Amino acid sequence: MATIFVTGSSAGIGRETAAMLVQEGHRVVLHARNKARAAEVGKALPAAAAVLVGDLESLAETTSLAREAQEHGPYDAVVHNAGVGSAPQRQVTVDGWERTFQVNVLAPYVLTALMDRPQRLVYLASGLHRGGTASFGDVQHEKRPWAGMQAYSTSKLYDVMLAFAVARCWPAVLSNAVDPGWVKTRMGGRGAPDPVALGADTPVWLATSSSPEALVTGRYFRHRQEERATAAAYDEDLQDRLLEICRSLSGVPLRPAA
Repeated sequence: MATIFVTGSSAGIGRETAAMLVQEGHRVVLHARNKARAAEVGKALPAAAAVLVGDLESLAETTSLAREAQEHGPYDAVVHNAGVGSAPQRQVTVDGWERTFQVNVLAPYVLTALMDRPQRLVYLASGLHRGGTASFGDVQHEKRPWAGMQAYSTSKLYDVMLAFAVARCWPAVLSNAVDPGWVKTRMGGRGAPDPVALGADTPVWLATSSSPEALVTGRYFRHRQEERATAAAYDEDLQDRLLEICRSLSGVPLRPAA
């Protein structure tokens, strides 16, 4: 039995991931944005070890979530599933940062940096990362016209880069990125071709499997098959720039390997 923390597990792929892990007999700690969502998923998955609350649009709540999550660890794996989709207009969080970047990129960085290192880390990305741009001069999308899908795609590129950067910085941790596919969720929409269980399958596999194919690091997967991510994701200089931007914004450094 493994102990696994799944962020954004009150709905969609995250909830299905948590449900599959619970069904397999693992000890699962859930996460929801607010108390109402926490109560709902707690009733749906009563066998879960705990349901933690924290809004990733707030650095203070993300920091608090990391501390609370620590109390329920240590973890064999952490699945960074939480995220927001494309927005029609630029939105700013309570911290004054662009919402897509803060929730999809800065929050998983902060949780990774503040929590004790698990054996495995899984970051939910997207095939849309291939349309992202590593334009670090304007990560807040303040200078250019707003394009929600572009902001989302870029945030998913940054998620792949984060997974690869952590794999490089922490060689003892298996850190990988996953494209779950276009899945029938609230974010994916009714027209998505894939069932939610298919989207959750690879994160569960990477978090728990003893298969040699899953015991790797710094890789990008879709439907349990390793794929080549876009070239920018492998650029170590770009990875380091992303880590520095996240450190500068959050004040939280990614600790070097012991």
